[in-house]
Amino acid sequence: MSITAQELPETGIPIPVEKPKPEQKKEEKKPVNEEVAKIPEIPKDSVINDSVKKPKAFLEYRIESSAKDYKRIDRKGNTITLYNEAKIIYGDITIEAGKIIINNNTGDVFAYGILKDSLGYTQRPVFSQGGNVVKPDSIIFNKNSQKALTFNSETTQGEFNVLAETTKKVNDSVFYMQNARFTTSKNPENPEYYFLARKIKFVPNKKIVTGLVNMYIADVPTPLGLPFAYFPMTTERKSGIIIPSFGNNNSQGYFLQNGGYYFAVNDYMDLTLLGDYFTNGSYGGRVESNYTVRYKYSGSLRFLYENQLQSERGFSDFAQTSRYNLNWQHSQDAKSNPSSRFSASVNLGSSQFFRQSFNQVNQSATLVNNLSSSISYSKSFPGEPQVNFSASATHNQNTNTNAVNLTLPTLQGSVSRIFPFAPKEGTKKGVIENINLQYNLRGENRITTTDEDFFTDKMFDNAVMGLKHSIPIATNFKLGFFSFSANGNYEENWVFETFRQSLVENESGVFETVRDTINGFDAYRSYSYGASVGTTVYGSWKSKDAASKVQAVRHIIRPNISYSANPSFDQYYDRLATEQGLDAPGREEQFYSRFDGTLFGAPGRNFSSSINLGVQNNIEAKVRDSDSTKTDLKKIQILKSLNFNTSYNLAGDSLNWSPLQIRGVIPITKNIDLNLDANFDPYALDSNNNRINTFNIDNGGSLLRLTRAGFRTSFRLSSKDFEKDSDKDTDESDERTQQNGGRTDDLFGESVDYSRQENQEPEKQDVNVNKDRYRFKIPWDLSFAYTMTYNNAQRQNAINQQSLMVSGDLELSPRWSIGGNTGYDFANKGISFTTLRFQRDLESFNMSFNWTPIGPRNSWFFFIGIKASALSDIKWDQRRQPDPTF
Repeated sequence: MSITAQELPETGIPIPVEKPKPEQKKEEKKPVNEEVAKIPEIPKDSVINDSVKKPKAFLEYRIESSAKDYKRIDRKGNTITLYNEAKIIYGDITIEAGKIIINNNTGDVFAYGILKDSLGYTQRPVFSQGGNVVKPDSIIFNKNSQKALTFNSETTQGEFNVLAETTKKVNDSVFYMQNARFTTSKNPENPEYYFLARKIKFVPNKKIVTGLVNMYIADVPTPLGLPFAYFPMTTERKSGIIIPSFGNNNSQGYFLQNGGYYFAVNDYMDLTLLGDYFTNGSYGGRVESNYTVRYKYSGSLRFLYENQLQSERGFSDFAQTSRYNLNWQHSQDAKSNPSSRFSASVNLGSSQFFRQSFNQVNQSATLVNNLSSSISYSKSFPGEPQVNFSASATHNQNTNTNAVNLTLPTLQGSVSRIFPFAPKEGTKKGVIENINLQYNLRGENRITTTDEDFFTDKMFDNAVMGLKHSIPIATNFKLGFFSFSANGNYEENWVFETFRQSLVENESGVFETVRDTINGFDAYRSYSYGASVGTTVYGSWKSKDAASKVQAVRHIIRPNISYSANPSFDQYYDRLATEQGLDAPGREEQFYSRFDGTLFGAPGRNFSSSINLGVQNNIEAKVRDSDSTKTDLKKIQILKSLNFNTSYNLAGDSLNWSPLQIRGVIPITKNIDLNLDANFDPYALDSNNNRINTFNIDNGGSLLRLTRAGFRTSFRLSSKDFEKDSDKDTDESDERTQQNGGRTDDLFGESVDYSRQENQEPEKQDVNVNKDRYRFKIPWDLSFAYTMTYNNAQRQNAINQQSLMVSGDLELSPRWSIGGNTGYDFANKGISFTTLRFQRDLESFNMSFNWTPIGPRNSWFFFIGIKASALSDIKWDQRRQPDPTF
């Protein structure tokens, strides 16, 4: 296309114009519906099929045009002029502008805005093809070659806003730009940052390839630049390199962290490989994968491994340790198979991983004291009765004691409740018709080991297996105001090894108990029974004053008496004797069961029979609403619960009464509850602080002796609680995966892994300048948690636990927020875990600073990076991690 320069009418803007080509003779088209096509005779030695393609028609598509004011046709110049809200459509190409000129001789289309004296240019051109939209100052488009030239164009591609002085459209998939700037700012006309490139090759929805490019911040050039750059823009997932972050710490030296490669495996899963390396030889690796199949299942898998070195080899303080963590979350769509379900929640690894990892900056994760896992499969067989089956593997790990408990596996089966004497129609009445029973099966392979022996042969040394069959039978009926129930339970336990005990005299002449394992199948059977009776008593009070705030009060009392008994199964017990069958001299007669130490333990040798007494209390009231326009009464709870429980052992000969337990929940405000509990013992203590069979009142004391008391409360306050004329949002607890550890109540800060920081838009405030010139609404929230435990079981008379935790966030401005958490341990007289959080939203950037100023986890972390995922690797983070303890 040969270009010359001319001026567009009414604008004075120089526009390159293609030189006209010599006219070509048009071929006359034959009718499409011609029945017979005459084929000329061809010599035998000629080629029948001509390989040269026929030229396309002069106009591939029909031009559709429209304008608001006029459409003027110049026959002499063979041009068409469209004025005011002009629009043409040519195939998938649409051009809208204030004025459009079509030159039929050259095939050029000129589009530009309308010049207004006071407003400048209006109705600037808009060029769109498919999903691509370009907004330049002026456009030259050739409908024959479909090439285009635009000036000062603006377009949006994915997260990028691109502004270029000159843009040349070569074809539908390639654009060339000169002096272009691109940014992810929402204000491309005045962006807070942009990248300036002298030359760009732009492929819509795929990529941007540039020559020399450097970064501008607030129109100020920075030394951050590259001789060339590549920016992917596809909306689909693509494989690619993940840029690592760099820095240094006191223990491992300089490092590169979280660098690797991302694999877009297919539409259902991905794979991320990340690595860390330190100059002292420490290294780490991470494998992450997310997968999902719509309407079937979804999940994520993550494995982390670290080999940490402290100091240098040969030095006295050199230490080496390896740690790992495995996290797997899998959930099945409930609609995929209603009768069966598979789920997994796995979080296992080294006990000190979250506390000592050099890649863990989530401080709340260091407070994790327990790791737990569960993998389960369940299947239901519909019918009458319904049969249920489930298999699971569980894991529980205490990070303080390094104790690990596993069940590999747990098998459970059940048959739904059956009413053998119920009528075929109508409701069940009386004792006989309400008799019901069911069948339950539970089998376990339980393993108890330590963190050191985990995944070694030693972990199976203390494994125990067993099966328990149980058949519970129950019935219930009503007699007047009283509800009666009776129950019985039959159990049969199968084990595959038992233990024989004997007394063996050692070298010092002292008899010791020795236990030998006997392999083989064995079983025992046991049963128990009981009954209960209860009722509900209502007490009410109504106000005689119609204007009174409190209109009615209701007190609900639910007393309950129950009886339970467990017979003696002494047939499963043997006398503990020496190997010769004689009692050891000087020892009292002792008995043991060969089932001691098995999975479900041994049956009881002593007959037990006890009566349990309990009373539940609840008080609620109906009050007038503070809003006088509302006539309906509002129900509130004065006392949510106040429960009393104790028991009496009918088969015992001393200390028959158990301590009286009191539990209560008292609402203080709508969001604040006080949880109280206390134990009172009726028996006295001797001089050695041991319980004796003497009532405390008979020993010169009170009727009941306080042995334990507890007080707990937690509540949250926010600025929304004090807003009267607005609807308050109900706080809902967020469900979070425990991949990073931490707590779900945010009392110690959010559970965030900053190596994968998510960019979230803050909630913006609406400020009325005229009304709120000197007053601004500052959102805030505070969370409190207080707990206290008093112990006096053996005359300690001491508060052994008392602490207060505080956490809060304050939004100083729509883009500035600070937060923190701290606490004080009154029992140990020290400040508890403390962190401070600062976050600044820089429109296109996120900036955060997290600081733990005191304690063994003294550390800080600073991060600033672009929000857009396409430029997420353009970031800078710096951290000072706590020194690891080996």
